[in-house]
Amino acid sequence: MATIETSQPADKVDWIAEIRGLAIMLLAVLAFHSLVAKPFYIPSTSMMPSLWVGDRLVVSKYPYGWSWASASFHLLPRGDWRIWADTPEYGDVVIPVHPLRNEDYIKRVVALPGDTIEVRGGQIILNGQPIKREVVPPVRLPFEPDLLCRGAPCLSAFEQYRETGSDGRDFFAPPTWRETLPNGATYLTIDYTDQRLDNYGPYTVPADSVFVMGDNRDESADSRAAAEESGLGGAVPLANIGGRAEFITFSLDGTTTWNPASWFSSLRGDRAWTTLRPPLAEGAVSQPAAP
Repeated sequence: MATIETSQPADKVDWIAEIRGLAIMLLAVLAFHSLVAKPFYIPSTSMMPSLWVGDRLVVSKYPYGWSWASASFHLLPRGDWRIWADTPEYGDVVIPVHPLRNEDYIKRVVALPGDTIEVRGGQIILNGQPIKREVVPPVRLPFEPDLLCRGAPCLSAFEQYRETGSDGRDFFAPPTWRETLPNGATYLTIDYTDQRLDNYGPYTVPADSVFVMGDNRDESADSRAAAEESGLGGAVPLANIGGRAEFITFSLDGTTTWNPASWFSSLRGDRAWTTLRPPLAEGAVSQPAAP
């Protein structure tokens, strides 16, 4: 005689355990992003030519210790405390938080605590001495309307420096300078017009603060600009710095669409894994930051 199998009731899902596991995973990700490293996206031209719109990079959270600015999404209340505090070096690319809004910026450290900084005609003067600044051949920045232009025709600030290469492709070639800071850190900047922020100071950087500027000097709201003008309103307290930019992971030129084929064609392959630590000028020796 055939037996009839009765169906066994399906195991019930332990929703409490599932939610608990998900919460632990989210807390682990948040802790990693707050204490170790997090990804960062470049949305503006303020750090060109070092950083392009569309670059994705890694920011380490521990080089200068931890503060309220380290926490992802700025979940902690503002304060001046720091744990295992350290000071950036000249030329470091850091993530300052706006003094009035919980908005992350990315800028380069050009003056340390106790320094007196002045800018005259775009020339940085540190402690009464102009830093080394020399004209170099213009950098070539790709013409990428999806990222750099607003409206038609292109309204990029670089439009007057637009050229066409031998391959038929357009590019921008704005005036470019190489700056070298007292510790030998060297990097490229763009400075193509006379504007109000080309003259600033003199200004003495307070203790536990740094003065930061964007590498694209004419398109950067940084320590030279008032907080009400979207600038950083002077020196940035070290407690307001959320980390140091380390390297580019990958970069997209703005042509990415829903089509998977564009996910690869829009990659700027030569920018992946580019370090963001400034090289030292030949013969220079890195010096520790002042205590």
